[in-house]
Amino acid sequence: MTITPEQLKQYQTDGFVVLRRYLSNDEVEEMVEQVRRFVDEIIPQLDPEEAFYEDKTCLETLKQIHRMCEHDAYFAEQMQGERFQPLAQQLLQSEVVSKNMQYFNKPPGIGKPTPPHQDGYYFMLEPNEALTMWLALDYVDEENGCLRYLPGSHLTGMREHQKSGTLGFSQGISDYSPEDIQKEVAVHAEPGDLIIHHSMTVHRANGNQAEDRHRRAMGMVYYSADAEVASEKVAAYQQQLVEELTADGKI
Repeated sequence: MTITPEQLKQYQTDGFVVLRRYLSNDEVEEMVEQVRRFVDEIIPQLDPEEAFYEDKTCLETLKQIHRMCEHDAYFAEQMQGERFQPLAQQLLQSEVVSKNMQYFNKPPGIGKPTPPHQDGYYFMLEPNEALTMWLALDYVDEENGCLRYLPGSHLTGMREHQKSGTLGFSQGISDYSPEDIQKEVAVHAEPGDLIIHHSMTVHRANGNQAEDRHRRAMGMVYYSADAEVASEKVAAYQQQLVEELTADGKI
Protein backbone atom coordinates (compact mmCIF):
# COMPACT_ATOMS: atom_id res chain seq x y z
CA MET A 1 0.00 0.00 0.00
CA THR A 2 1.19 3.50 -0.83
CA ILE A 3 0.39 6.28 1.61
CA THR A 4 -1.22 9.45 0.32
CA PRO A 5 0.43 12.88 0.48
CA GLU A 6 -2.16 13.84 3.10
CA GLN A 7 -1.24 10.85 5.29
CA LEU A 8 2.47 11.65 4.97
CA LYS A 9 1.80 15.26 5.95
CA GLN A 10 -0.23 14.16 8.99
CA TYR A 11 2.59 11.84 10.10
CA GLN A 12 5.17 14.59 9.69
CA THR A 13 3.00 17.17 11.50
CA ASP A 14 1.40 15.13 14.28
CA GLY A 15 3.97 12.37 14.68
CA PHE A 16 1.40 9.64 14.03
CA VAL A 17 -1.05 8.50 11.36
CA VAL A 18 -3.87 5.93 11.28
CA LEU A 19 -4.49 3.66 8.28
CA ARG A 20 -7.98 2.23 8.68
CA ARG A 21 -8.72 -1.38 7.64
CA TYR A 22 -5.16 -1.93 6.54
CA LEU A 23 -5.68 -5.67 7.01
CA SER A 24 -8.89 -7.51 6.16
CA ASN A 25 -10.76 -9.60 8.72
CA ASP A 26 -9.29 -12.77 7.21
CA GLU A 27 -5.76 -11.35 7.38
CA VAL A 28 -6.26 -10.38 11.02
CA GLU A 29 -7.48 -13.87 11.85
CA GLU A 30 -4.43 -15.32 10.11
CA MET A 31 -2.19 -13.13 12.26
CA VAL A 32 -4.02 -14.16 15.44
CA GLU A 33 -3.66 -17.85 14.54
CA GLN A 34 0.07 -17.40 13.90
CA VAL A 35 0.46 -15.72 17.30
CA ARG A 36 -1.31 -18.68 18.92
CA ARG A 37 1.03 -21.07 17.14
CA PHE A 38 4.03 -19.03 18.28
CA VAL A 39 2.81 -19.10 21.89
CA ASP A 40 2.24 -22.86 21.81
CA GLU A 41 5.31 -23.96 19.85
CA ILE A 42 8.02 -21.28 20.04
CA ILE A 43 7.79 -19.62 23.45
CA PRO A 44 8.61 -22.86 25.34
CA GLN A 45 11.96 -22.92 23.48
CA LEU A 46 12.91 -19.29 24.24
CA ASP A 47 14.76 -17.60 27.07
CA PRO A 48 12.41 -16.25 29.77
CA GLU A 49 13.10 -12.58 28.92
CA GLU A 50 11.49 -13.00 25.48
CA ALA A 51 7.96 -13.11 26.96
CA PHE A 52 6.42 -11.14 29.83
CA TYR A 53 3.39 -12.14 31.90
CA GLU A 54 1.31 -10.15 34.35
CA ASP A 55 1.51 -13.36 36.41
CA LYS A 56 4.00 -15.86 35.01
CA THR A 57 2.21 -18.71 36.83
CA CYS A 58 -0.86 -18.01 34.66
CA LEU A 59 -0.21 -18.34 30.92
CA GLU A 60 -3.42 -16.48 30.05
CA THR A 61 -1.89 -13.29 31.44
CA LEU A 62 0.67 -13.10 28.62
CA LYS A 63 1.47 -9.42 28.17
CA GLN A 64 4.29 -9.09 25.65
CA ILE A 65 6.48 -11.14 23.29
CA HIS A 66 9.74 -9.71 21.94
CA ARG A 67 11.71 -10.29 18.72
CA MET A 68 9.23 -12.66 17.13
CA CYS A 69 10.81 -12.06 13.72
CA GLU A 70 14.12 -13.46 15.00
CA HIS A 71 12.55 -16.71 16.13
CA ASP A 72 10.03 -17.59 13.42
CA ALA A 73 9.98 -17.46 9.61
CA TYR A 74 6.36 -16.26 9.37
CA PHE A 75 6.98 -13.15 11.44
CA ALA A 76 10.32 -12.49 9.71
CA GLU A 77 8.46 -12.50 6.40
CA GLN A 78 5.86 -10.10 7.78
CA MET A 79 8.55 -7.65 8.90
CA GLN A 80 10.57 -7.72 5.70
CA GLY A 81 7.83 -8.27 3.12
CA GLU A 82 5.62 -5.95 1.11
CA ARG A 83 2.97 -5.55 3.78
CA PHE A 84 4.77 -3.23 6.20
CA GLN A 85 8.38 -2.40 5.31
CA PRO A 86 7.59 -0.21 2.26
CA LEU A 87 5.33 1.93 4.48
CA ALA A 88 8.22 2.51 6.86
CA GLN A 89 10.42 3.57 3.97
CA GLN A 90 7.80 6.02 2.72
CA LEU A 91 7.21 7.59 6.13
CA LEU A 92 10.87 7.81 7.18
CA GLN A 93 11.85 8.74 3.60
CA SER A 94 14.91 6.51 3.76
CA GLU A 95 15.95 2.90 3.57
CA VAL A 96 15.07 1.11 6.78
CA VAL A 97 16.30 -1.65 9.07
CA SER A 98 13.60 -4.03 10.35
CA LYS A 99 14.33 -4.21 14.06
CA ASN A 100 11.63 -5.89 16.11
CA MET A 101 8.20 -7.49 15.82
CA GLN A 102 6.31 -7.78 19.09
CA TYR A 103 2.99 -8.92 20.46
CA PHE A 104 1.22 -6.75 23.02
CA ASN A 105 -1.76 -7.62 25.20
CA LYS A 106 -3.65 -6.05 28.05
CA PRO A 107 -5.65 -8.93 29.61
CA PRO A 108 -9.21 -8.11 30.75
CA GLY A 109 -9.38 -6.37 34.12
CA ILE A 110 -5.68 -6.74 34.92
CA GLY A 111 -3.91 -5.15 31.95
CA LYS A 112 -1.83 -2.33 33.42
CA PRO A 113 -1.52 1.24 32.11
CA THR A 114 1.35 2.01 29.74
CA PRO A 115 3.22 5.05 31.09
CA PRO A 116 3.75 8.11 28.89
CA HIS A 117 7.00 7.60 27.01
CA GLN A 118 8.90 8.03 23.77
CA ASP A 119 10.04 4.83 22.05
CA GLY A 120 13.24 6.60 21.05
CA TYR A 121 14.33 6.67 24.68
CA TYR A 122 14.70 2.87 24.52
CA PHE A 123 16.11 2.82 20.97
CA MET A 124 19.12 5.09 21.75
CA LEU A 125 19.64 6.21 18.14
CA GLU A 126 21.53 9.07 16.57
CA PRO A 127 19.70 10.61 14.84
CA ASN A 128 16.55 9.27 16.50
CA GLU A 129 14.77 8.42 13.26
CA ALA A 130 12.59 5.35 13.64
CA LEU A 131 8.94 4.40 13.81
CA THR A 132 6.62 1.88 15.42
CA MET A 133 3.63 0.32 13.66
CA TRP A 134 0.80 -0.79 15.94
CA LEU A 135 -1.65 -3.24 14.35
CA ALA A 136 -4.92 -3.71 16.26
CA LEU A 137 -6.09 -7.32 16.63
CA ASP A 138 -9.12 -6.38 18.76
CA TYR A 139 -11.57 -3.52 19.01
CA VAL A 140 -9.71 -0.90 21.04
CA ASP A 141 -11.32 2.00 22.86
CA GLU A 142 -10.88 3.93 26.08
CA GLU A 143 -12.31 1.11 28.21
CA ASN A 144 -9.68 -1.44 27.23
CA GLY A 145 -6.73 0.91 26.81
CA CYS A 146 -6.45 2.69 23.47
CA LEU A 147 -3.30 4.58 22.50
CA ARG A 148 -3.21 8.27 23.46
CA TYR A 149 -0.83 10.63 21.62
CA LEU A 150 0.54 14.13 22.12
CA PRO A 151 0.35 15.58 18.59
CA GLY A 152 3.55 17.28 17.46
CA SER A 153 5.59 16.01 20.40
CA HIS A 154 8.10 14.33 18.06
CA LEU A 155 9.31 17.81 17.12
CA THR A 156 10.11 19.05 20.64
CA GLY A 157 12.97 16.78 21.70
CA MET A 158 13.46 13.99 24.20
CA ARG A 159 11.57 14.36 27.49
CA GLU A 160 13.07 13.35 30.83
CA HIS A 161 12.35 9.70 31.68
CA GLN A 162 12.62 7.73 34.90
CA LYS A 163 11.82 4.20 36.12
CA SER A 164 8.10 3.51 35.81
CA GLY A 165 7.74 0.14 37.54
CA THR A 166 5.65 -1.05 34.57
CA LEU A 167 6.44 -4.45 33.09
CA GLY A 168 7.51 -4.07 29.46
CA PHE A 169 7.73 -0.28 29.68
CA SER A 170 10.34 0.27 32.36
CA GLN A 171 10.78 4.00 31.71
CA GLY A 172 8.18 6.76 31.70
CA ILE A 173 8.20 10.52 31.31
CA SER A 174 8.88 12.02 34.74
CA ASP A 175 7.15 15.40 34.31
CA TYR A 176 3.98 14.40 32.46
CA SER A 177 1.44 17.04 33.48
CA PRO A 178 -2.33 17.70 33.49
CA GLU A 179 -1.65 20.08 30.59
CA ASP A 180 -0.15 17.18 28.64
CA ILE A 181 -3.21 15.05 29.36
CA GLN A 182 -5.52 17.78 28.06
CA LYS A 183 -3.65 17.81 24.74
CA GLU A 184 -3.86 14.04 24.20
CA VAL A 185 -5.65 12.48 21.25
CA ALA A 186 -7.23 9.09 22.02
CA VAL A 187 -7.13 6.77 18.99
CA HIS A 188 -9.85 4.12 18.85
CA ALA A 189 -9.19 1.20 16.50
CA GLU A 190 -10.86 -1.81 14.93
CA PRO A 191 -9.16 -5.10 14.07
CA GLY A 192 -6.93 -4.49 11.06
CA ASP A 193 -6.38 -0.77 11.68
CA LEU A 194 -2.70 0.22 11.56
CA ILE A 195 -1.42 3.08 13.72
CA ILE A 196 2.09 4.35 12.99
CA HIS A 197 4.06 6.75 15.19
CA HIS A 198 7.50 8.33 15.13
CA SER A 199 10.06 7.20 17.71
CA MET A 200 9.98 10.63 19.38
CA THR A 201 6.18 10.90 19.64
CA VAL A 202 4.92 10.91 23.23
CA HIS A 203 2.19 8.35 23.84
CA ARG A 204 0.62 6.28 26.59
CA ALA A 205 -2.38 4.01 27.25
CA ASN A 206 -4.68 3.38 30.18
CA GLY A 207 -5.16 -0.07 31.69
CA ASN A 208 -7.79 -2.53 30.49
CA GLN A 209 -10.92 -1.94 32.55
CA ALA A 210 -13.08 -4.23 30.40
CA GLU A 211 -14.28 -7.41 32.07
CA ASP A 212 -14.21 -9.66 29.02
CA ARG A 213 -12.16 -7.97 26.28
CA HIS A 214 -8.45 -8.31 25.61
CA ARG A 215 -6.46 -5.52 23.96
CA ARG A 216 -4.18 -7.38 21.58
CA ALA A 217 -1.90 -5.83 18.97
CA MET A 218 1.24 -6.43 16.94
CA GLY A 219 4.08 -3.92 17.08
CA MET A 220 6.67 -3.54 14.30
CA VAL A 221 9.73 -1.34 14.77
CA TYR A 222 11.82 0.02 11.90
CA TYR A 223 14.94 2.16 12.18
CA SER A 224 16.15 4.53 9.50
CA ALA A 225 19.25 3.10 7.82
CA ASP A 226 20.88 6.48 8.55
CA ALA A 227 20.51 6.05 12.33
CA GLU A 228 23.30 4.59 14.46
CA VAL A 229 22.66 2.61 17.64
CA ALA A 230 24.59 3.26 20.85
CA SER A 231 25.13 -0.51 21.19
CA GLU A 232 26.95 -0.50 24.54
CA LYS A 233 24.25 1.62 26.18
CA VAL A 234 21.50 -0.61 24.80
CA ALA A 235 23.23 -3.79 26.02
CA ALA A 236 23.78 -2.33 29.49
CA TYR A 237 20.17 -1.19 29.74
CA GLN A 238 18.80 -4.57 28.62
CA GLN A 239 21.03 -6.47 31.07
CA GLN A 240 19.91 -4.27 33.94
CA LEU A 241 16.27 -4.74 32.92
CA VAL A 242 16.57 -8.54 32.80
CA GLU A 243 18.14 -8.55 36.27
CA GLU A 244 15.35 -6.38 37.70
CA LEU A 245 12.57 -8.41 36.10
CA THR A 246 14.11 -11.68 37.29
CA ALA A 247 14.41 -10.34 40.82
CA ASP A 248 10.77 -9.24 40.72
CA GLY A 249 9.60 -12.65 39.45
CA LYS A 250 8.20 -11.25 36.18
CA ILE A 251 10.22 -13.47 33.83
